[in-house]
Amino acid sequence: MSSKVSLALFVCAAFGLTLYFLQLVAVLVHRRGRRLAPGRQPGISVLKPLCGLDDDLIDNLECFVHLAYDRYELLLGVRDQHDAAYPIAVHMARKYPERVRVIVQRGTPGLNPKVNQLVSLARAARYDILVVSDSNVRAASHYLAEIACHLEDPEVGLVTHPVCGVDEARFGSLMDNLHLAGSVGAGMIGAKRVVGQDVVVGKSMALRRSDLETLGGFECVVDVLAEDYVLGRMIGNVLGKRVVVAQTPIFNVSRRRDAREFYQRYARWSVIHRQAIGGRMYAGQALLNPTMLAVAGVIVCPSGVAFGGLALAAALKLAYDGAALKLLRGGRVPLATVVASPTKDAILAAAWAQGLVRRHVSWRGNPLRVFPGTRLSAPRAS
Repeated sequence: MSSKVSLALFVCAAFGLTLYFLQLVAVLVHRRGRRLAPGRQPGISVLKPLCGLDDDLIDNLECFVHLAYDRYELLLGVRDQHDAAYPIAVHMARKYPERVRVIVQRGTPGLNPKVNQLVSLARAARYDILVVSDSNVRAASHYLAEIACHLEDPEVGLVTHPVCGVDEARFGSLMDNLHLAGSVGAGMIGAKRVVGQDVVVGKSMALRRSDLETLGGFECVVDVLAEDYVLGRMIGNVLGKRVVVAQTPIFNVSRRRDAREFYQRYARWSVIHRQAIGGRMYAGQALLNPTMLAVAGVIVCPSGVAFGGLALAAALKLAYDGAALKLLRGGRVPLATVVASPTKDAILAAAWAQGLVRRHVSWRGNPLRVFPGTRLSAPRAS
């Protein structure tokens, strides 16, 4: 019996590796597409909520000041003037007064701290196209031009970008950046091209003000933790429009995260993810950790063949992680990836298991209970 269970686990691992291979092909095709240029340059407001001091925050903000686009503004949001990012935001506004404004949040309309800022930022924005951009990302110079080009099509309701991690200086950040490239960024492209599913990541999402107002504004997701996922679903289900995954990735800067912080981040994310997609689909995503499935196969029925299968699965998954990183950000793959890739998968397996049973998260210092659809409640209210 144990040998049959072990065989089933290795079959599942092989299936997961096949999915990753298809995803890699999708990324390769997606990245080789022709770069588009807009016929005109509509005004764009970049909404960037800040909270504390992200890695290289000043350089991240400088990147968005110097994009190759004429008609745009950069709005830096803070919850209040006590936020550690507030002096930096004020410095940027004084240095680039023609481009940058600081917006202090007005009121607390809901439980999602980021969306609370977006409500104030959207009200202050001058232009019709609104781009939500996290404070820990950088973008290519043609970032806004690519967005404008896609939104020239009236059938397109939202533009998002694949995510890739960069600039790791510690082991935890290397694991983070590998996961962002191999699972998040490549997963966005693979989901769209292979199975036709939209995965919107709030690190970069652009939409028209008119479409957002039809949905109810950012106010419609103030009590939702995965506001990006929910807005992406609403674009198709409510507006009947398409979500586009842009060709060019955005770069999430993660430098100094350690292994403990990596686990905490994805343990929280696992709770959110399970409540967003439902228990059955979440359980099925165990297939996306083939190395740990192979480890389970060895534990159930240890043998020479099983250990050989584990070595093969780990090697193929390592090769995939390195290839995805190479395709999305270029440059050399760090040698430490050999250790970081399987370690990452082990930590993600523990975080995935926690997502099966936990319902509470701490988000930007706020304790919250997450319900199906990532609806939020303060723990006392639950």
